[in-house]
Amino acid sequence: MSRWKPDARGRLEKAAMELYNDKGFDATTVAEIAARAGVTERTFYRHFADKREVLFQPNALADVLAKATATAAGPLAPLEVIAHALTEAAPVFEDRAELIRQRQAVIAANPELQERELAKLASLVATLAHALRERGLEPTTAALAAEIGIAAFKVAFERWIDGPDRQPLAPLIRETLDATGHLTAPAGPAVATDDGSLPG
Repeated sequence: MSRWKPDARGRLEKAAMELYNDKGFDATTVAEIAARAGVTERTFYRHFADKREVLFQPNALADVLAKATATAAGPLAPLEVIAHALTEAAPVFEDRAELIRQRQAVIAANPELQERELAKLASLVATLAHALRERGLEPTTAALAAEIGIAAFKVAFERWIDGPDRQPLAPLIRETLDATGHLTAPAGPAVATDDGSLPG
């Protein structure tokens, strides 16, 4: 084993994502992750309980959402509070963009991991709903706003992951939440413009 190097956790995470994408999650072993990161298996288990936890490790997102919801200037409409909280949380993703894109590719290829991801999103809904209730919002309204907010975030996140032009996440979150305002407007017939395209 080579001499000690700093940031074993970060190197383990990077090695795991590379192997999961190269070999597949199921075919990758902890021993392979540790070897690629240049550490022992014992070191791996000091940082992660198992290879799945590399994908679903605790992060600051829930705390950021709760704090941003609590400290949002008032009075604001519930979805404005949600928009503030989600855009405040955007740097949690943008600071680790490449690893997060690798992570999502692994999850997309594994139905069992997709279930775990949905459970994680549900926990974020609960975090936001609780924070909104703490602001004095009635429970049903808080729950509905949180569900809409996380659904909008999921759409924006997918646009960010898949977008070829690598747009920042925060504006995509805002655009997607703004689009929810059109959901209660009457849907008129789509009328083509002179050049045959639909109006945007």
